[in-house]
Amino acid sequence: MEPRRPPRTVSDPKVRQVGFFTSEPTSITGNSINSSSSILEGAGGDNRTEILKPLKEKTTKAERRALQDSQRAAKAAAKAEGVKPHGAPGTAKPTKAPSQKSETASVIASEKKGTDRLAEKDRKKDVPHPRMQYDDTSRVEKAKKRSVVKQTEVRNRVELFRHLPQFEHGTKLSDLESKFFELDPMHPAIYKVGLQYLSGDISGGNARCIAMLNAFQEAIKDYSTPLAKTLTRDLTAKISSYVSFLIQCRPLSVSMGNAIRFLKNRIAKLPLNLSESESKATLISDIDQFINEKIILAVRAIVKDAVTKIRDGDTLLTYGSSSAVEMILLHAHELGKKFQVVVVDSRPKLEGQLLLRRLVKKGLHCTYANINALSYIMHEVTRVLLGASSVLSNGTVYSRVGSASVAMVAHEFRVPVLVCCEAYKFDERVQLDSICSNELGDPDAISKVNGREDKLCNNENLQFLNLVYDVTPSDYVSMIITDYGMVPPTSVPVIVREYKKEHLLV
Repeated sequence: MEPRRPPRTVSDPKVRQVGFFTSEPTSITGNSINSSSSILEGAGGDNRTEILKPLKEKTTKAERRALQDSQRAAKAAAKAEGVKPHGAPGTAKPTKAPSQKSETASVIASEKKGTDRLAEKDRKKDVPHPRMQYDDTSRVEKAKKRSVVKQTEVRNRVELFRHLPQFEHGTKLSDLESKFFELDPMHPAIYKVGLQYLSGDISGGNARCIAMLNAFQEAIKDYSTPLAKTLTRDLTAKISSYVSFLIQCRPLSVSMGNAIRFLKNRIAKLPLNLSESESKATLISDIDQFINEKIILAVRAIVKDAVTKIRDGDTLLTYGSSSAVEMILLHAHELGKKFQVVVVDSRPKLEGQLLLRRLVKKGLHCTYANINALSYIMHEVTRVLLGASSVLSNGTVYSRVGSASVAMVAHEFRVPVLVCCEAYKFDERVQLDSICSNELGDPDAISKVNGREDKLCNNENLQFLNLVYDVTPSDYVSMIITDYGMVPPTSVPVIVREYKKEHLLV
């Protein structure tokens, strides 16, 4: 053990003197200070009372170790008895009276916590809802019970795409037509648009979105708020039920999802002092403004910018049928520019044939080719013009299946690829492949060929997969032409941010 140090005196400079003076050195030990406290006079004759703080007695390492062992033993004994120890045995911890400072601090902390919780709720609203995973059997069974449209699974499912809906397409239309009077209160305009989606009479991102918004306008005109309900909540629930019905007819496109979010946002922001007729008129006006500004005028702005990239003697290649690309080609032809058009097409829809007929009817010089001849004609092409169903935040283009192959071949031949897409089709999602999220078409459409009888469709060992969209990496895209101007794929997040700000301010 270490030898105990001798006690220090007041004359020692290391000993603290508080509020008194001594003429003679007095020895003060730790024990004497702990046992007594004296009232002393301070300098200048003031009667100041001060209690000397006890000096902590220095202990050796062995003593400290023994003290820790005794405390551990006391805690273990208290734990065994089920009593929570608050300190040394036999001692009670004094409770402090709550101060005003602690109360204000707790109020500030609770307010901050509440604001954080609200901000987190707002953030959760911005996050897109997770898509239905059709490999989850329990969720699929619940969805089937709520479903209005009869959905029969295909016999030979493709295992790689089990998370996507794989249903037979032939029985949906007839079953839905027979259930018209059995459905829950469904507006006839919504029902009509659903049938047109199901039969394929309406196709294309802009056409589908405009038809849906027009149907919503008709439903809002005929809407009346039930008793004991508010317009904001009840109309939002009605729109959600209409959207569920349209999804059963055909999955929504990205542009339709953005338009639905816009409409629900406008419903939520309706002033409470408006009457029902004024609220309905406001919503109908907002829908008209959305169609005019975000679709019609946006396409015109794209046409105006894209025409400047067409020169005399160009050979322009397009794939499938895009309404924006068609307007660009027709406008350039009206301006007197001399160029040729190559329309590339593929089964099963062969949409390029419809575009080809319309262009030839207007007097354009066109060439028609199938996608398997793409590499043979690409060396004659000077520019590629493609449409898009959506552009994701990482610059990836989500478009008709086959667009990625066209862009890759053009990139190999060093031909610039220009993608025409309206800003309301941009999405915050990031997608790297065509597997995690896609739409599956009718598998019988690729198994049956006109004028040929084939028994392969009845073969149990053969699985048919008809993907509707594919993903084109941003490396194969030279420029994206939007209503905000011509931007590279790396600037897509800026467009998404500005478009979101604009919607919040509208």
